[in-house]
Amino acid sequence: MSNLVIDIGNTALKASWSDGMTLGKTFRYQGEKLSDYILGLTDKEMPGVMVISTVRDLPSRSADALRNRCGKLVIMDRIHTEDAVSHGLPPYLSPDRAASIIASRYLFKGRGCTLFDFGAAMTIDFIDVDGRYSGGNVSPGCRTRFKAVNRYSRQFPLIDTPEAFNMTGTSLQSSVEAGVMNGILFEIQGYIDRFPENTVVFTGGDAIYFAKRMKNSIFVVCNLVLMGLALIADGYVKNTH
Repeated sequence: MSNLVIDIGNTALKASWSDGMTLGKTFRYQGEKLSDYILGLTDKEMPGVMVISTVRDLPSRSADALRNRCGKLVIMDRIHTEDAVSHGLPPYLSPDRAASIIASRYLFKGRGCTLFDFGAAMTIDFIDVDGRYSGGNVSPGCRTRFKAVNRYSRQFPLIDTPEAFNMTGTSLQSSVEAGVMNGILFEIQGYIDRFPENTVVFTGGDAIYFAKRMKNSIFVVCNLVLMGLALIADGYVKNTH
């Protein structure tokens, strides 16, 4: 019996069936009927373990409905932090960050890691060579920075992430583009230079965008959160045998 892993973020839901660490087809949904969508995924097959990482509150009625559609329901949110804590992680970490760290430990065992997740916020997390979590930072994400520049100053337009940009701007728009994008690149490089011995891992929606602009060797793992959730689900399966 396969497991079902689900990551509910600020803007979208991502899900995949998993067998051990192996992920199947990835599903993406942007809408408000999250529970109905998840129930639809289980119409033809009941997962052995369903793991849901969510930054949104999941109503108890929805949780009860989902619990009836799987062998074991695991919820990771701001209240349910026991799975993160059982993996030696602090409870304040968002569930997606916890899952990414768990997956990175598995994929890069025996190596220190600097993990960047590019979303609405850019998170930077550190793992030492023994797999211990060393802490991490949170910074505004790319689109969040553009929105902030526009919102808090009437002078600057709202700009989308540019396909290309220069080191310095020669117009109002290109100045904002260069300032935001180069600022992020300098920030990334600063962390890489601070821990040069670490393996650098990029994930999240803008991972590829920034990875191709780096001179360093970068590992891009697009479904890192789902991989971490798959490991958690597999742990529950193994504990029942």
